[in-house]
Amino acid sequence: MGLTVNLKNDVSTRKRGTRNLMTDVPGVKVANVTIDENDVHTGVTAILPQSGNLFLEKVPAASNVINGFGKSVGLIQINELGTIETPILLTNTFGVGTALNALTKYMMKQNSDIGDTTSTVNPIVMECNDGDVSNIRKMAVTEDNVLQAIKRAGAQFEEGAVGSGRGMMCYDLKGGIGSSSRVIEVDDATYTVGTLVMSNFGFLGDLVIDGEPIGEEIAKFFKASQKKEEHGSIITVIATDAPLNSRQLKRLANRATVGITRTGSFIGHGSGEIVIAFSTANRVNHYPKQQITTVQSFNDEKIDAFFRAVAASVDESVRSSLVHAESVVDRKGKLRLSLPDALKKMTGDSQVNQAMVTKVKLALGVE
Repeated sequence: MGLTVNLKNDVSTRKRGTRNLMTDVPGVKVANVTIDENDVHTGVTAILPQSGNLFLEKVPAASNVINGFGKSVGLIQINELGTIETPILLTNTFGVGTALNALTKYMMKQNSDIGDTTSTVNPIVMECNDGDVSNIRKMAVTEDNVLQAIKRAGAQFEEGAVGSGRGMMCYDLKGGIGSSSRVIEVDDATYTVGTLVMSNFGFLGDLVIDGEPIGEEIAKFFKASQKKEEHGSIITVIATDAPLNSRQLKRLANRATVGITRTGSFIGHGSGEIVIAFSTANRVNHYPKQQITTVQSFNDEKIDAFFRAVAASVDESVRSSLVHAESVVDRKGKLRLSLPDALKKMTGDSQVNQAMVTKVKLALGVE
């Protein structure tokens, strides 16, 4: 179950979902397949927007490229047609081709008409570069790994250094997969917003938790030198069961920027920040029975609650990826510390601001 991370100046007062995970949005499923062998630390994370046949019942969607240093697949058609018709896959940069092929084969097996009597399919694969921690040149992700992730997808899943997040670094600490959710009540209706991130970005010295510049304190304690350039990335996926159209989902995707930057990120030149948002309401039939359809759409005057929920949930998801990640020995034998392990090593040292460390540990819910 997702850990509840206390947020300084939380922009959303809404309560969290039952699991505090993206899968609190009904019908959404997630799974991780982790590859951790010798100098390879990578994997696949699969997100299923709905439990049925996505090609036949597409979901409204939009994407937002905050900074486009990335190799994602499928974004152009999402923005043109406003729908998603396959599971969403996350992996490392050199795993994109393999994931693309596996996902295409999976969809063709499920739908014999694809590429024959009807259109082709738009697979969605997004990536971050885990080559700093994992030997990315081995191209270790296989099509079987991808299919396993899709087939294992369920309501409960792990966070941290798992799946596609196994080799990711966040603020120069161990990062990976993080997720959270918010429940929104509007008039007599209740909706859920869930987010998931693959965090691989940021300078250690920029990290702020609960208003405290803990990154500077960690860097000073470990005598860490700052990277010269920001080459990291973060992938964000937003899900909701509210009846939002693709234009409104685009607006939600834009607000992910707020959540990403609240821990200190400035979104560097070489960083890839890609966002996809989708709604499980208003399914779009591949074979419509009528040429004219009536689609419910949320009133824009009430949408601020969703903007706030996205900002808060993405913020918490980033922190959750840090909290849940374990320390990992990288491809060159160097220990890459998790945030909890770094704080543990600093606890009790007379040269460290212990009041700050204690406050941050309390905020993150770690010992």
